[in-house]
Amino acid sequence: MSIFVNTKARWAISRAKQLSIPGFEGIPIYDVVAFFIRGIQRGALTTRASSIAFHFALASLPLIIYLFTLIPHIPIKNFQEGFMSMVESMLPANVFQLMESTLRDMFVKRPALQLFGILIALYFATNAINVLIVAFNNTYHAIETRSWIERRAIAAFLVIIMFVLMVTAISLILFSRSAINLLDSKEIIQKDFTLYIFRIGKWIVIIALIYSALSFLYWLGPSRKMKWKFYSAGSSLASVLVILTSLIFSSIINHFGQFNKFYGSIGTLMVILLWLYLNSMALLIGFELNASIKGAKLVMDNETGKEITEDG
Repeated sequence: MSIFVNTKARWAISRAKQLSIPGFEGIPIYDVVAFFIRGIQRGALTTRASSIAFHFALASLPLIIYLFTLIPHIPIKNFQEGFMSMVESMLPANVFQLMESTLRDMFVKRPALQLFGILIALYFATNAINVLIVAFNNTYHAIETRSWIERRAIAAFLVIIMFVLMVTAISLILFSRSAINLLDSKEIIQKDFTLYIFRIGKWIVIIALIYSALSFLYWLGPSRKMKWKFYSAGSSLASVLVILTSLIFSSIINHFGQFNKFYGSIGTLMVILLWLYLNSMALLIGFELNASIKGAKLVMDNETGKEITEDG
């Protein structure tokens, strides 16, 4: 039996040294996996993920407050209720119940809060993205870092991109829902069928948003010497991990109805921090895959260059 297992293992390794998959830029699976495992083991992923999660948690509160203070100024009928319905559908039920009253209180118009909020939100958001860039460039694989000013400029640009993507996704989801209700009221479409289409469309928009956002982070965040394609294997892997983590986490929380009775608002904070930590790990894992592909490609190119030199 052991001989059979060893034979199959040797065959699998031999095939992995010959085969590549889309996104690996022609690099054999074995070489990428070897670099990837080394990066995971020696790259201090948990420490870097903890730092990212903390700074994103710090940035999320002022950003959320600022976004919610803008909602009363949107001249669309029932926009606030539609927005709350969307938030409720995206958050675990227990978390939404604790946050609902606070979120509704933010709908009151406060001009002074908006001015203060945008300054604080921009500072903490750019700081969080800068920490993410530093975490990317502190990978085990050798990557040259940018200067402090360059990182800050890139961080500010990424914050703007993330904001535009988020507003676009929210607008598409809310406006599509309003359009469906309007068409249904005029009996132009069938309600059941369109609701099914709407749910599919909503998830397509959310997935496209996540994929594009992560692609921008991986494309602009790392140092200039480690450029890869915009839609990369790392952004694909990270998108899948972020979506799976969020779905599984939401399902687990929704099935523990007694959660808040024991922990209350502190428990909600624990849930959010843990969710941010797991997604930070997903971001770093996706980045390590990109760095591993690039590292393996550099080694292969160097070996090819040496062979050409020796033959010459």
